[in-house]
Amino acid sequence: MNDLQTQIKNYLEYCRCQKRLDEKTLKAYRIDLEQFHKKITVDNITEITLDTLEDFIAGLHHDYKPKTVKRKIASVKALFHYLEYKEIIDQNPFHKIHVKFREPAILPKTIPLHTVEHFLSTIYNHHAEAKTEYQKKNTLRDIAVIELLFATGMRISELCSLKVSDVNLYDRSILIYGKGAKERKIQIGNDDVIHVLEEYKASFFPKMQSCGHFFANLSGKVLSDQSVRRMINKYTSLAAIELHITPHMFRHTFATSLLEADVDIRYIQEMLGHSSINITEIYTHVAMSKQRDILATKHPRKDFHI
Repeated sequence: MNDLQTQIKNYLEYCRCQKRLDEKTLKAYRIDLEQFHKKITVDNITEITLDTLEDFIAGLHHDYKPKTVKRKIASVKALFHYLEYKEIIDQNPFHKIHVKFREPAILPKTIPLHTVEHFLSTIYNHHAEAKTEYQKKNTLRDIAVIELLFATGMRISELCSLKVSDVNLYDRSILIYGKGAKERKIQIGNDDVIHVLEEYKASFFPKMQSCGHFFANLSGKVLSDQSVRRMINKYTSLAAIELHITPHMFRHTFATSLLEADVDIRYIQEMLGHSSINITEIYTHVAMSKQRDILATKHPRKDFHI
């Protein structure tokens, strides 16, 4: 009963059935907890002491970046809370551990708006010049994918998991299932984007019905995030763009552009599906470039002649 590996297995099952965590979260927990088990080389839960945990945490700081360390500690801490809740352990050693460290601020990478425009123009041009029906359909879907990523700021995983019924083009709304199966609804405000999505749906509807997802490939299977990444790399190369563009950079660009357009950060938080305003506030650092431009061009000191 006190076997650590068995309890890790029981805890992961509890997370799956009781807490209803999604597969990606479960996978991260599984990796972290299996690593914990291997690192401490202790099989009996009752033999895990405060010193054991402190040594483990010290090792994490040596091997990983702060953000990864924070996640791995949280995974192990959650396991011990479960063991305490189930009365498998009498004393939770984490009650005596206070871990504090400052994470370096990693600013989100955005795509310059003129680059986004050039990127989209490249795909539209390839669609217009397509010589076969196969190329015509593929480029149409590619346009729809990129337009939707940029129009909504959704995550690539959210886009690929969209069901046909989640996208209502009549009332211009999309139901998104984010992290932790949290639902949010976002509107599409641009007529051109709606038109492209309608054209794509008319062309791909049999394929969409075949896989049940909004975005499908020409084989009738769900479009994978790897396919989207390859597609982005292809058009980046065709457009002769030197910047390495990832799907998540469209999300960052969406958020930063709205913030620079003076949209209230709480609306942006809601649209991105962030659970905390603190997560969204990372974009305020990126938007500082706008502040610099304002003060450089609008402040009256520039007109002084001294």
